[in-house]
Amino acid sequence: MIAGVCKETEKNEKRVAITPEGVKALTGLGVDIQIEKGAGVDSSYTDASYTEAGAKIIENRDDILKSCDMLIAVQAPGDETIKKMKSGSVLVCFIWPLQNKEYVDLLKKQNITSMAMDTIPRISRAQSMDALSSMSNIAGYKAALMGANQLDRYLPMMMTAAGTIPPAKVLVLGAGVAGLQAIATAKRLGAVVEAFDVRPVVKEQVESLGAKFVEVPIEEEETESKGGYAKELSDKNKEKQREVIHEHVKKSDIVITTALIPGRPAPLLVTKAMVEDMSPGSVVVDIAAEQGGNCEVTKPGETSFHSGVAIVAPLNIPSTLAFHASKLYSKNILSLLTLLIDVGKPNFNFEDEIIANATVTHNGELISPFVKENMK
Repeated sequence: MIAGVCKETEKNEKRVAITPEGVKALTGLGVDIQIEKGAGVDSSYTDASYTEAGAKIIENRDDILKSCDMLIAVQAPGDETIKKMKSGSVLVCFIWPLQNKEYVDLLKKQNITSMAMDTIPRISRAQSMDALSSMSNIAGYKAALMGANQLDRYLPMMMTAAGTIPPAKVLVLGAGVAGLQAIATAKRLGAVVEAFDVRPVVKEQVESLGAKFVEVPIEEEETESKGGYAKELSDKNKEKQREVIHEHVKKSDIVITTALIPGRPAPLLVTKAMVEDMSPGSVVVDIAAEQGGNCEVTKPGETSFHSGVAIVAPLNIPSTLAFHASKLYSKNILSLLTLLIDVGKPNFNFEDEIIANATVTHNGELISPFVKENMK
């Protein structure tokens, strides 16, 4: 079997799907690897390092698409790329099928078997394949650094001859993987940290990192999905949540928002009125910007200002740490393919929960139970 890796074409995408270390491991599974020339350069992996690992460097992207049995990518390749792939070949990447139904229809039409790194179930056996968590960890870490960099004051308490500077106050909204890493990083930088999440079950994790958990008294409601993600609240509970969050936002120097709901726009957590109550010079870092943002005045992809408050809304944060993001993503891919590949060929055993949920399309049909259920 031939697996191909092409240079990512999305704007500002610096990651590469497979590292030289990953090439060695895949070769051990009986797979021949073709890498497009320069595919890893933006993430500091040279063509020479791929050649040494056993990959073949190909100059023409189309040659890879015509010959490969499996295309491994980070972002979902464009429609033209899909049309150039062989019928029956396999695509492995982030697909986001719930937001891209027309793309899924194209995959079915072209008879491409597609495996989405974003529909792998969050079960203990699949932890090593969980690319969403790997990338969220990076996003949370970088968000805290972005907030510290934008803020015009110290994060830690500073005792100087000119007087004592109190520590900055950081509020993290959403205590999933990204939020917990943002908490840990802000604490290491010396800030006083608070965190909120609709799931009370994460309180212990927040407090174990040295942060205070902001509790909102809400009516009895299921706040966590089967996959461990936060669920959208009822309108009544949303209003209670906003009242409490407002009080904490206005006294914070940095607010980091991380809340996402699979297949839905990001929930609104920080209103325009909340931003207007923050002190001038404060910062909101909205890492949910790609899904519309958690802040009402967010401008995705920009750093804007409202009432003297900086609203930092970066896109594709993992790409800013491309070397390690690629390394982790490559390991996630390898873990999935180790399960999938049997004697050098993919074995689509849909009795396996991981394979079934990760496989979006196969033989022109929609397969993933997760996608089927949520598309309804």
